[in-house]
Amino acid sequence: MSIQHITKANFDTLVKASPKPVLLDFWASWCGPCRMIAPIVEEIAEENEELLVGKVNVDEEMELAMEFGIASIPTLLVFRGGAVTGKIVGYRPKADILKMLDL
Repeated sequence: MSIQHITKANFDTLVKASPKPVLLDFWASWCGPCRMIAPIVEEIAEENEELLVGKVNVDEEMELAMEFGIASIPTLLVFRGGAVTGKIVGYRPKADILKMLDL
C-alpha cells in the first residue's frame, strides 16, 4: 500500500476514522535520521496491507506536530481507533517498529 501524505485537512478522515491501525511518520526533509528511517517506513507500508502508513511533514504541518507534542524527529506514532497506542522517537531498526505495531 502506498504511503499517505497526512495534513490537518485529511487527518480526521484518514487517521482518526481509519478502520486499520495507522503508522504516522513525523519527519522533515532536512532531518538526517528521518531520511535513514524513510526506507524502513516504506518497506512496512509495502509489506502490510492491514496497516495504513502516513507521513506528516512537520515543517508544513506544524499544527499537527504541536497537537501530538512532537519535539524530536523522526517520531513514529501508532493510532488504533483514533487514539495513540505507540510511540518511537528517533531512528530505530525495523524490528523495533514492527514490535510496536504488534506485527
